[in-house]
Amino acid sequence: MNSSILPIIIRSITLYGSILDRVMKYQKLINNGIKKLRIKLNMTQEDFAEKIGCSIHGLSNLERNKYQPKSNTIDLICKNFNVHPIDLLMDYPDDMDTEDLLKQINVLLKSFPKEELQKLYKVLTALKEVD
Repeated sequence: MNSSILPIIIRSITLYGSILDRVMKYQKLINNGIKKLRIKLNMTQEDFAEKIGCSIHGLSNLERNKYQPKSNTIDLICKNFNVHPIDLLMDYPDDMDTEDLLKQINVLLKSFPKEELQKLYKVLTALKEVD
């Protein structure tokens, strides 16, 4: 093997590992969000699964992070329970008033570099257009 290719292969493997870690974190966040939503709505797994056209076993597997939900499952959850997909990814207190929430957001934003702030701005703008 050409020794000049080795660093490229190592970077590729490292990048792939980083991407895989992010996907796994995303899966866990969304699956936990689905479970929290079900609990918040005071629904049984059976009732929730029926509402989204899923088996109880399938919902149980989601809630235990066995696999990631399909996009149509997420769409059904959002439609049937009037939530935004981002709500399934986030864990924030419902009882925080607007002023405190804005303060907390501002503290977080100060830690981001300019490039990340620009990306966040685009995401927020896109979310505003969706509503």
